[in-house]
Amino acid sequence: MAAHMKICTVVVLLFFVCFTSSVLLKSKKIQKNREVSKFSTSDYNYKTEYLTQKVDHFGFVNQDTYQQRYLIADQYWDPNGGPIFLYTGNEGDITLFCNNTGFMWDIAPEFKAMLIFAEHRYYGTSIPYGQTAFKDPKKMNFLTSEQALADYAVLIKHIKSSIPGSSQSKVIAFGGSYGGMLAAWFRMKYPNVVQGSLAASAPIWTFRKDADCDAFDRTVTGTFRKSSSTCVDNIKALWKTLNTTASQTGGLAKLSEMFHLCKPLKSADDVTTLKNWIVSALVYLAMVDYPYPSKFLAPLPAWPVKETCRPILTPLNGDNLIIGMAKAMNVFYNYTGSTSCFDIGSGDIPNLGISGWDYQSCTEMVAPSCSNGKTDMFEKSAWDFKEYTNGCLKNWKVKPDINWIETQYWGKNLSAASNIIFSNGLLDPWSSGGVLKSQSDSVVAILIPNGAHHLDLRGSNKADPADVVSARNQEKKYIATWLKST
Repeated sequence: MAAHMKICTVVVLLFFVCFTSSVLLKSKKIQKNREVSKFSTSDYNYKTEYLTQKVDHFGFVNQDTYQQRYLIADQYWDPNGGPIFLYTGNEGDITLFCNNTGFMWDIAPEFKAMLIFAEHRYYGTSIPYGQTAFKDPKKMNFLTSEQALADYAVLIKHIKSSIPGSSQSKVIAFGGSYGGMLAAWFRMKYPNVVQGSLAASAPIWTFRKDADCDAFDRTVTGTFRKSSSTCVDNIKALWKTLNTTASQTGGLAKLSEMFHLCKPLKSADDVTTLKNWIVSALVYLAMVDYPYPSKFLAPLPAWPVKETCRPILTPLNGDNLIIGMAKAMNVFYNYTGSTSCFDIGSGDIPNLGISGWDYQSCTEMVAPSCSNGKTDMFEKSAWDFKEYTNGCLKNWKVKPDINWIETQYWGKNLSAASNIIFSNGLLDPWSSGGVLKSQSDSVVAILIPNGAHHLDLRGSNKADPADVVSARNQEKKYIATWLKST
């Protein structure tokens, strides 16, 4: 879930997952890496199906419908009541999450499970009213977490009534980032449908009026500090250096050349865009600080934060600091060396539904975001809910309800919940809003000190740290227990 712009898209990597992403879920604008993969291929075999869903599950006047896409793999499934593993799709194309949730595929043969990856309404191809909906707030009104959860409940009912042998199958929900939040909430709201949930990197306590708005940036800073405190000091000094250089005669042209920008900087607003572009990379790098090379958001090396810090490991200032930071940006934006120049305003991550999440962040998914420039490495930036609201009214003609998520999903009182695993990698900035302590014997927290954004949901890798291997083993034990219970 980037740039310190308070009236902006909240991304979750997804997020997200997304996404959560998404992806990524933060009240900050995330810029696009021109090398980002299109995720067009998959190592997994599944069928693509569609289900006719109501646009409005909770009213009786609107009888409109839409086609929800879902992916299904039954090659490991025991048709004599084998379990159903459901991924609660988040803010993006469901194939992205299917192809990056290897843990479900890894354990499906062991549990003889059917796999279903359900696409979230208004993302991917599952868009009520088509693309024109994003221009009409009245048609966007049905983009809520509540409607999405109802979609998933109806989908499970459909599966059990249409696939022989599945009527008594128990359901386990999986999700990462916003999808992890949905997995947890699915168990809380529909315990008659789902037996238990694995909510990985699910920052359910970020979306509260009294949330610590600087916690995310402090965690990003902590992840970088783990690689090098000097790296953090240099990044902290960068913002003033950029401002100073930009204010000098010829400074904008100089910065444009140093960062190899496709279009020259021409104004103070352009300098802000440049800083946002840098912050986006730093946030993403902390989120996907995986122990092996990956292409989840972009082609990246193992432990990309460490690689990013390499050009700025010694104290730097002035032009040397800017040059070092420009080299550091190549890790995220040009690791393969194929990009000749950077278009810092080029748009959003492919396959992540930025417009949809921007709307959700302007209605119920409000994440207070700020930085103080002292305990974090970013420019000081205040959280201003009034300004945030004005931006939402301008863009979507809606007013955000900052209290709704806590009201609807119980806030920090999870005493009535059961059978939920909240897993968090402590390198991941979203862990700052996650459930880090077990709430009961059946609502448990699993911490992964060397894990980034829902690393435990990714497929097994020989470079996995011992703590993520241990986490997955614990998760399997809980799932086995849930499936044996009546």
